[in-house]
Amino acid sequence: MAERLRGGERSAIPRAAMQLDLGPDPRTDRLRRIQAALIARFGRIVRPPEKRRPPEWVLVHGVIGAQTKTAASNASTDALLAEYGSWEAVAAAPAADLERLLQRQTFPSVAAARLKACLCAIIAERGSVDLRHLSNLPTEDAIAWLERLPGVARKNSAGVMNASTFERRAMVIDGHHRRIMQRTGIVPARADTAKTYDTLMPIVPTEWSSADMDEHHLLLKKLGQTFCRPRTPQCRDCPVSGDCDTARGGA
Repeated sequence: MAERLRGGERSAIPRAAMQLDLGPDPRTDRLRRIQAALIARFGRIVRPPEKRRPPEWVLVHGVIGAQTKTAASNASTDALLAEYGSWEAVAAAPAADLERLLQRQTFPSVAAARLKACLCAIIAERGSVDLRHLSNLPTEDAIAWLERLPGVARKNSAGVMNASTFERRAMVIDGHHRRIMQRTGIVPARADTAKTYDTLMPIVPTEWSSADMDEHHLLLKKLGQTFCRPRTPQCRDCPVSGDCDTARGGA
């Protein structure tokens, strides 16, 4: 209990006494309900172990994948490794040759330049294109290391940690995911990918594993491709409309 004020002196109140226990964040339960509703509508979308790629592959996939469909980026990433045999050889290849192999990408020349810069930066620091050292770092530190590389932002860094063989608890957030989180009111309306990530991670249900977070992302991507479209959201038929501020507001 705080002491009485004496002679105009200000009593010292322990910091802990000034903090109120507000209980669990209600957005955590909203995420649980959204996950259950999406599974009920779309079924389970679970990435099998054999579909998890090495972190280096996932990194390359993200660096070249701007505004490109996943299947095209998958094919391009596999083609690079098949052509050159190693990521070190890819880094040494002329940008023009890389661009030729990246014609499936929306911006082949940009993808080639970013990829070469990224791989060369890893080699300059680590001696080879090898991300195994990240397995010894806390997830936050590993993400920070990745984001120092050219062409790597939060979606890609989180993808390396979550969707690869690392299988860490990190939420991958693409445009669909971010838009849905904004429309539901779980994150601020103008939150970018990093802000969305920073808002979501503290409120993700503690019982969710890395696989649950991966499935959550894949389910939200499915929702964004079907009901929660960028320009014409189908709120009336949306399976999560009961937990969406936009749907409840009639927007």
